[in-house]
Amino acid sequence: LGDRFKPPIWQSGAKEGHLLGTDHLGRDVLSRLIFGARVSMIVGFTAVIVAGLIGTFLGILSGYLGGWVDQVIMRVTDAWLALPALTFAIFLAAILGPSMWNIVIILGTVYWTRYARVIRGEVLSLREREYVRLAIVAGCSKWTIMRRHILPNVINSAIVLATLQLGVVIIAEAGLSFLGVGVPPPQPAWGLMLADGKKGMMAGYWWLTVMPGFCIMLMVLSANLLGDWLRVKFDPQLRQL
Repeated sequence: LGDRFKPPIWQSGAKEGHLLGTDHLGRDVLSRLIFGARVSMIVGFTAVIVAGLIGTFLGILSGYLGGWVDQVIMRVTDAWLALPALTFAIFLAAILGPSMWNIVIILGTVYWTRYARVIRGEVLSLREREYVRLAIVAGCSKWTIMRRHILPNVINSAIVLATLQLGVVIIAEAGLSFLGVGVPPPQPAWGLMLADGKKGMMAGYWWLTVMPGFCIMLMVLSANLLGDWLRVKFDPQLRQL
């Protein structure tokens, strides 16, 4: 505790060995930011994979099978979209309790709807293609067609959407941790660091909130830039511009 609230190395009063200063318990801020990045990346990547699997599966079913299956899935999707995402996530977190893997399940459950809508739209176009009609004439089952002819042609869109959703999920995880219903302490999640540092901000300990806030912004920006790059990479028309 003797090293509490030490400023970053470029300010007077800093202590050698603590490049970005220390927090209210004397813990090194840089070390906590690095470990917090691991938490955000694990939660972010795993949650978008869960959401992508759910949304892509339901989108393919809805778009290819049509009929009552399409109606049921789309009505459930509309109902899900009507719920405020963060409020719904807080509600689920209050039921399941604060845990890193609970947050993965919650965010995957909350954010699958966009995948379902986008993939369904692509499948509606793909099922009218000539090679799909030939597969039907050849006697292929619906599951075989969806697995061999539909899924490979929508996977690029799902990957691009996952990278674009990654930033949203990272912000949501940080928000839940900030509110105390996300990743529990003592794990150094960026949202928890923001919550711990908000009181210190008023006392002049700005690095306790600015540093994790900057890391969140940087990771979200990186995810969005990656998503834009992949979108151009996978779309021949955009690649020619």
